[in-house]
Amino acid sequence: MRELDSGRLVIEPLDATQIGPASIDLTLGEEIRVMAPGADEIPIREEEDYREHTRPLRLEPEGYLLAAGETIHGITRETLTLPANLCGFLEGRSRFARLGLMIHVTSAFVQPGVASRMVLEMSNLAGHPLRLVPGVRLCQVVLLRTEGEALYRGRFWNQERP
Repeated sequence: MRELDSGRLVIEPLDATQIGPASIDLTLGEEIRVMAPGADEIPIREEEDYREHTRPLRLEPEGYLLAAGETIHGITRETLTLPANLCGFLEGRSRFARLGLMIHVTSAFVQPGVASRMVLEMSNLAGHPLRLVPGVRLCQVVLLRTEGEALYRGRFWNQERP
């Protein structure tokens, strides 16, 4: 709370009920990115751009039906701005993991100095479809103090779209 009160940590928008004893809940925004139809194979190489193989969609109020085995990108409604001495991890909420929803496939780490919405690499591991609805608290961020300071300025440091 001290970091929020001082303005060094900024989460917008933020409802005080999202703040837990050791984490802060984040909600699913209104934009997703799904695999483009027709791809036979996608080469895995350093220069590959995920945007060439996916397409953005607006998430309607009734949500998106995530098929069993499907992976999509979502993005949080909240923008998270960290100071140079805080980093974090995105974690799924267990209530949804128990239903088969993975919130991040590999990119759980939140870099110090980031100022962006958090991309969610969501996968359905259940044997049935799952409906993703905007505004639901799908994940949480756990913050850690770094030793020293660092600023991430990589490819996704100020991302606004999934």
